[in-house]
Amino acid sequence: MLETKVAFITGGAKRIGAALAHKLHAVGMNLAINYNKSETAARALQAELNNKRPNSVILVQGNVLDTTKLSDMIQQIIDTYERLDVLINNASTFYPTSVGQVTESEWEDLFGTNLKAPFFLSQAAAPYLKTSQGCIINLVDIHGKRPKPSYPVYSSAKAGLIMLTKALALELAPNIRVNGIAPGTILWPEENIDETSKQEIMAKVALERHGTPEDIAKIALFLIRDAQYITGQIIPVDGGRSLNQ
Repeated sequence: MLETKVAFITGGAKRIGAALAHKLHAVGMNLAINYNKSETAARALQAELNNKRPNSVILVQGNVLDTTKLSDMIQQIIDTYERLDVLINNASTFYPTSVGQVTESEWEDLFGTNLKAPFFLSQAAAPYLKTSQGCIINLVDIHGKRPKPSYPVYSSAKAGLIMLTKALALELAPNIRVNGIAPGTILWPEENIDETSKQEIMAKVALERHGTPEDIAKIALFLIRDAQYITGQIIPVDGGRSLNQ
């Protein structure tokens, strides 16, 4: 059913992005994987997947903050595969910003990757997604609805992405479905986080366990393959953590 269809995953070289790539590739999709600085991881992932199915994965290098290059990224995919069926806006930046010390460059970075880039990528991809009757999936965050302490700019950007998901679902209907996935405690941040903080977070998770990138990938596959009558929705994948915030 999904064989020969094409998915574009931003920030797809590592972590949740790599899990998305593995899941969609396993059901027969061809992939375009975007990376910015993670070239080693991106090339290793490409080699692994192409070894399973030759010529099924291309790499699209570039910083999604550079909106002048986003149309070129989409065109690279069209030049290779002659179609685009799925756009997954996964690339993100995440770090604390203390009020009183936030710089304009931090604001531009957090809003750029988490809100601006998804909009302009969706705009560039829309003509091709319309032709394929495809879909857009935005990786939002449970903190887009309830702010994370010390992360006011990030939380605000993800809140904007939630509204963008709903707005694009309305604007691009009936030809393109647009939905969001809101991860909870899936992976710890790449920067250090102390054990006390981890325990405090886990105490709020109703299912009392950590989620996995595979949990996110399964929902993405559902939205692509099975959810033909769902658009404009945000699906939390948080083990019930948002119940206790």
